[in-house]
Amino acid sequence: MLPALVKNVLFPAHERIIGRPTFAYLKELERSQWWSRAEIEALQGRKLAALLRDAVSHCPWHAERIRASGIDLDAEVIDRDTLRRLPTMTKADARSAGESIIWRDIPGGAHQYNTGGSTGAPLIFHIGRQRQASDAAGRMRARRWWGLDVGSREVFLWGAPVELNRTDRVKTVRDRLFNQLLLNAFEMSPSVMDVYIERIRAFRPSCIYSYASSLALLAAHVRASGQRLELPDLKLVCTTGEPLFPDQRALIEEVFAVPVAVEYGSRDSGFIAHQSSTGQLLMLSESTLVEVLDAQGQPVADGELGEAVITGLCSQAQPFIRYRTGDMVRMSTEPCREGRGLHVLAEVVGRQTDFVVADDGRIMHALALIYVLRAIPGVSEFKLIQHAINQLEVLVVPGHDWSEQAAEQVFSGLRARLGERVDVELRCVDTIPPEASGKYRYVVSHVSLPSQLEDAQA
Repeated sequence: MLPALVKNVLFPAHERIIGRPTFAYLKELERSQWWSRAEIEALQGRKLAALLRDAVSHCPWHAERIRASGIDLDAEVIDRDTLRRLPTMTKADARSAGESIIWRDIPGGAHQYNTGGSTGAPLIFHIGRQRQASDAAGRMRARRWWGLDVGSREVFLWGAPVELNRTDRVKTVRDRLFNQLLLNAFEMSPSVMDVYIERIRAFRPSCIYSYASSLALLAAHVRASGQRLELPDLKLVCTTGEPLFPDQRALIEEVFAVPVAVEYGSRDSGFIAHQSSTGQLLMLSESTLVEVLDAQGQPVADGELGEAVITGLCSQAQPFIRYRTGDMVRMSTEPCREGRGLHVLAEVVGRQTDFVVADDGRIMHALALIYVLRAIPGVSEFKLIQHAINQLEVLVVPGHDWSEQAAEQVFSGLRARLGERVDVELRCVDTIPPEASGKYRYVVSHVSLPSQLEDAQA
């Protein structure tokens, strides 16, 4: 499809039909990125005040906390110091609050999503049309920093079931109309990757978007097999979902012969930041307020490491206010090198997921197993350890819905992914300790990848 037709007709029509103000918000973002930092923080303060008023009116769980804080809800602007009167919230808080945290009757509807569960405790949550528009418009603006626009051909090497289950004719036609190609990151054996390479060549993308590790694996396969990609229209590769390590970046840029831009965000927190063409990680400051806190919950100075605590300024359907992400980040002391007032992240230390190998040699992103566990009622926390190609240990902290049927779902779901011959050992435990390093890893594989692909791993 002609990119201009997608940009000016098809995609705008789609967004209008479903009631999502994506292009109106994109227009606002194109202007506001050039405001001063003080002007952008004033905008954050006005949006924060409106968010708190909505939360008090429609979300009882938040209303109790906000009223107890003594924050003046009549204020036109609420600053960060005032916001800190509120306690932080966790994923467990969002889960236990249930319906009392959701604005069900929000105009445009509250749409259900869930997290990938890479923290071992997946969350079902709801977002509205404004949050959807913010994520889409934020990515559109970031793509423009690299000379890409709406309608450019884009390959998604992805694996979330919400996308992969939409394989019907309507979804296929829609992807084609919007110049998008979806490839499954959950199954990447050498033969499958050969097929992906041919499909990518035929599609002639301008951008490729993927998990960092999946794209590094594909790049390693291309180099090891001596193939040439020959993608004359490709301008950018975007990685997301996990840290991109220096060796992975070098490998991807060597094989794809274009720059790599890192994206930071999550399903629950939303799109947060994207790397610009100058190498800086610029935040979507108009939609997200980020605090960086130490272990005692106090703000750290710019340049110091701390936990990212997010307030989603467009999260009215289910407000995420002072939401602890578990990600360790540093704010930069340097402003945007191109003159934008957006906040700048110096570093994001995220959670890395491993690959797992099925009994027939298929290589899969670890999220393929995470999604099995997250869908089973009664699984409060979990950890998967692949000791050998046919031996998997599963640790589960049972919740109140845990049952023998849930246990059978663990066995059947994991064997459906890894193969019927895999020996799955299930152990119910009270707690799951961190690694010796102090970090939590929820999928660990001790199975080596083919030797020629090992350089995809950091």
